[in-house]
Amino acid sequence: MPDVRLASPQGRWILFTTVLGSGMALLDSTVVNVALPRIGEDLDADLAALQWTVNAYLVTLAGLILLGGALGDRFGRRRVFVVGVLWFAAASLLCGIAPNEGVLIAARALQGAGGALLTPGSLALIQASLHPDDRGRAVGLWSGFGGIGAAVGPFLGGWLVDGPGWRWVFLINVPLALLCAPVALRHVPESSGGQVKGRFDVFGAALGALALVTYALIGAGDGSPLVVVSAVAGLAAAVGFVLVEKRRPGPMMPLEIFASRQFSAVNGVTLCVYAAFGGFFFLAALQLQVVVGWSALAAGTALLPTTALMLLLSARSGELADRIGPRLPLTVGPLLCAAGVLMMLRVGPGASYAADVLPALLVLGLGMVTLVAPLTATVLASVDTARAGLASGVNNAAARAAGLLAVAALPLLAGMGPEAFRQPERFDAAFDRAMLLCAGILVIGALLAAATVRRPAPGCRRPECRTHGSVAVPPLEADPRRGSSIA
Repeated sequence: MPDVRLASPQGRWILFTTVLGSGMALLDSTVVNVALPRIGEDLDADLAALQWTVNAYLVTLAGLILLGGALGDRFGRRRVFVVGVLWFAAASLLCGIAPNEGVLIAARALQGAGGALLTPGSLALIQASLHPDDRGRAVGLWSGFGGIGAAVGPFLGGWLVDGPGWRWVFLINVPLALLCAPVALRHVPESSGGQVKGRFDVFGAALGALALVTYALIGAGDGSPLVVVSAVAGLAAAVGFVLVEKRRPGPMMPLEIFASRQFSAVNGVTLCVYAAFGGFFFLAALQLQVVVGWSALAAGTALLPTTALMLLLSARSGELADRIGPRLPLTVGPLLCAAGVLMMLRVGPGASYAADVLPALLVLGLGMVTLVAPLTATVLASVDTARAGLASGVNNAAARAAGLLAVAALPLLAGMGPEAFRQPERFDAAFDRAMLLCAGILVIGALLAAATVRRPAPGCRRPECRTHGSVAVPPLEADPRRGSSIA
């Protein structure tokens, strides 16, 4: 049994290391959006390249995050975490020096693979290293500091873009990693899941990647035969993934977990709400700069209220859901978010922050506060305790997949052309159509929750990450018996 106490010097170093490592990935998920207009201008990139700048990272991260947790169980959680940190730093360096959009997109895909190694490992190290009596407080601090990092991300990204330049959005990860890796090697004990046996389901994980479907959605506007082939191949890969996971011993994602009606329903709600969030934050950062005319710093700062509200109120929202059950919060939350998204229709040329932008973001933030904590709690409560880590990992991956598909599909559905972000009037009109689509998706999520979500049975496991600040994904929860986010 691990016996490192949180109050000891080693315990504080463990917490520092895991917060710093996971913070790099959290920062990267929030700082890049505000840099997109400047990246497009500097590299002469079109809208499709900007979509891929976001989605190349999300494709590899979503496709490999379950595998990353399993690798830590097999080969050592500290070892895989450190490899992930250094991999992430090397890919960040490549992003920062990328001479063209092709190199940047490839480097972003590599960065996502590094994030898949370090993201589940950061929480797993806390669970595997600290004394059981201290884990709850440590996870709370890890979650809280991570939320602060997510909140600082847009502001920091805007400051870097307007100051030393957009390349420093990526280069800043290098010194952070060079600090994190040696500290981890010196102060964090190694651990692994000794009971893990059998082969890794690498083929299943590869088939689960969404690159082909994403390519087809982003390139659908040009109608080339390659787009059609990619769409068909992507659908075939999805079918193949299901067949492989069903038949292969020890799959990454055992399909029987979806036998729980509640688990399937809540993941359906997750797909709806995080598709809307992913599309909204991608386009809002562009709208505030391209149409309203704000600087990157102003646009990044403007988006802070949603994260701040989640940091301040997510724990209380979880407590309320414990008392009244998850059905009402998971119904009301998406409806509030839909109202906030619709209020963004007022944001156009000459928009006022106080009168137009801030009210919309406050309503959106309150909706996110209402639904995120109950969403995680319901996911954990819908499966047996032995699969809590797996359930959280699947839910987290589903949210990432929803976000990347939204970033790929929304510009297409809203009628944005390749040069739309260079034409404020056209972008403004397409942004309004996209917001209507996001609001509709959120309403569908609310209706699904109202129809399917029920109160969990008494005594089900509750989330340890009570404070959460990421607008991109729900929190990862580890299996406390194994120290892993993958059961």
